[in-house]
This record gives sequence, C-alpha cells and structure tokens, in this order.
Amino acid sequence: MDIQDIKNRFGIIGNSPLLNRAIDIARQVAPTDISVLIQGESGSGKEVFSHIIHQLSARKHGPFIAVNCGAIPEGTIDSELFGHEKGSFTGAHEARKGYFEVVDGGTIFLDEVGEMPLSTQARLLRILESGEYIRVGSSKVQKTNVRVVAATNVDVYNAVQKGKFREDLYYRLNTVPLRIPPLRERKEDVFLLFRKFVADFADKYRTPGVQLTPDAQELLANYTWPGNVRQLKNVAEQIAILEKERTIDAAILSRYIPSEATKSSLPVFVKEQSKEDFSERDILYKVLFDMKKDMVDLKKLVVELIQNGVNPSSFDQNSQYINQLYNEVKPVATQLYPHEEIGVTPTIIHHPTSNNNTGASNYVSLDTQDVEEVEESLSLVDKESDLIKKALKKHKGKRKAAAQELGISERTLYRKIKDLNLE
Repeated sequence: MDIQDIKNRFGIIGNSPLLNRAIDIARQVAPTDISVLIQGESGSGKEVFSHIIHQLSARKHGPFIAVNCGAIPEGTIDSELFGHEKGSFTGAHEARKGYFEVVDGGTIFLDEVGEMPLSTQARLLRILESGEYIRVGSSKVQKTNVRVVAATNVDVYNAVQKGKFREDLYYRLNTVPLRIPPLRERKEDVFLLFRKFVADFADKYRTPGVQLTPDAQELLANYTWPGNVRQLKNVAEQIAILEKERTIDAAILSRYIPSEATKSSLPVFVKEQSKEDFSERDILYKVLFDMKKDMVDLKKLVVELIQNGVNPSSFDQNSQYINQLYNEVKPVATQLYPHEEIGVTPTIIHHPTSNNNTGASNYVSLDTQDVEEVEESLSLVDKESDLIKKALKKHKGKRKAAAQELGISERTLYRKIKDLNLE
C-alpha cells in the first residue's frame, strides 16, 4: 500500500513533504512489533497515525484501544491500565481487568503518555521489557502480548531532564520516533483541508457552498493555527453554519479567527510565577548561595593581599567588606577607620614600599586585641533565622518588603517567623 492509498483509506488530506514522511515511517514500522512514540502538537492527528500502525500490522484483527493518560486521575490509573483485585482499595467491590489484559494480542494507544505518574511509568516499563504486570492488590504475575503506541504533545526529553519522566522508559518507547508536523508547517495543505471541511459541513447541514477570496486564503495560510487541524475544522464548521455570505473575504474570516491571529508572533510578557508555594528548601538554597558568595569575596581579598601586600589601597577598596567581616566576628560598633573609636592600642603594620619622595612608608593600623575565635554554626535553621532577622531589620519590620527580599511569599514569611519564634 503506497502513501496515497493510505491517505485515501484513513481520510488524510495534504501533500506536505513532512506529512508524507510521517506516513511513510508509519507504513514501514507497522509490520514490525516495536514500540512507537508519536510526537506532535495537540490537534495534529496523532491518533490517526496510531490507527494506521495498527491496521497495517499483523495485529489488525486483534483489539485496539486508545487511552488518554492525562484524563485518568493519578490514584486510579494503575487500576485502569493493569486491573485490580476485589477489596484492593475502597470501592473495589469486585475484581476488574485492566486495559493491558483486555487488549492482549492487540494494540494499545497511550495518548499523553508524558502525563503518566512515575510509579505507573515503572509498571509500563516492565510490560515493555517482559510483558509482565501485576494487578493492584495482587501478588500474582500475569503476562500480556500487547503492542504499545504512545503519543505526547510535550517535549519528553525535556521532561526527562527535569526528572518528570523516566529516562529508560523514554528510550524504550522511542525505538522509532514519529513526528507529526503542525499545521503551520504545512501551509500548502491548509486551504485543501478547509475546502474539504466546509464541503462536508455544507452537505451535512444542507447549506450552500463556501468560497474564499485570495486575501482570505492568504490569511488562512499565514495564521499559526495553535489548535492545528482540530481548530481549522471548528472554524470551517462555524462558517458553514453561521455565515450568510457564502463568499468569504479576509474581513469576514478574521471574525472567526482569534484576534491574535493578525498579530505578529513577537515575544510577549509572561506573568511571573507565583511565589506562594515556595518551600523551605528555596530559602535554604538562598542561604547557601549567600554563604558561597561570602566565601568567594573572602578568597578574592586574601589573593589580593598576597599579591599586592598590605597597603592602604587594598583596605580602602575593600573597607566595606572588611568592616562587615570584622563586625560579624566581633559585633561591636567599630570601624576600620579611624582607630581611635576602637578604644584599644592598635599594632602598626609596615609595608616597605615608599609612596613619596620623602621615603615615608605606608602604614596600616589593625586592631590586634584578642578576639575569641568562635566556631561558626553550620545549622541551616540558624542561618535561615539569621537571614530573616536581617531582612526584617533592613526593611524596618515591614514583612512584605522582607518577604520580597528573601524571595518567598509573605504568608510563608509569617509562618517561618512563628515557627522560629521570631515574633
């Protein structure tokens, strides 16, 4: 069966090279028994290709079932796919077969497989590798002979990088990747599809035919069609039913296409994600990053002192940071300059390089009063408490401003203040 025969049999319209390539891959992989991962945007026709693979395979006389994984609640998806025993959970009044047991010898199409929970992904991987599964609430291993065709409209590889999809399952499903091109990449097919749809709907609802003017055809081809074929079909149905004028120009067509259709695809501002749900982990990360920054600054200062020696310029350039370090070690109201405020006898450190013609040397006064070395606490709770105190002090007790400074929600800040007894 060639590509055109497949188009005629399954009602596929279009001559795009990308579409023909996808059909050719489906035709070649169908007689085998390997898993196929169909990738494409919502509304691009992924389920049609799952039917092509099933009908052109040796399993065509076996059962076929399509399952939308994203529409099944996480708590019941294992039961739906693999079955359960009587009494295995609340409401399980009798044993039930799962889809993999019902479709034994056939093909199962798992749509939106990227929405499948990680625990269910582990069960699916076992079926793909050995054909074995266990019903919910049972300890008996059962076997099934099912071909899996999966589909997704999300970037599964990106989900793997984020830990939301098992890497081993991805490579097991992606034995043969099959990409369905979106409608915006098939501009030459848009008018053909629209003409077919309006003809079908005109015949169904017994309305006159519809003609598009050249400017309407141009608008139709240049629109991005985020809903793909499904959206185009809906627009055609609306025009066939509602429009009294049967010659459609761009002005009329634009009423049936969302207003953003005429706008350029420029970057848009996306509202920042709410920080309401930030966890304690986020604030602890911030504490650790601040600690790392302090260490980097300290290393830079030490390297500069080693390379250039102790001279006033080094202390002048880093006076703010040196004062901060000094106050953290010895929390009294003192500054590096002038030394008279410290109230102790300073030690004079002499740098041998002269800075003028008179031979006068550079001197830097440092306080060498004995300071008890206190081991710094490494407790994340203490660091978190200290950071919150500093933020509140900086913003004079204004909790909203302090929460913004810390990168957490105001509600989370209230809770942390209460938990850490910072009232």
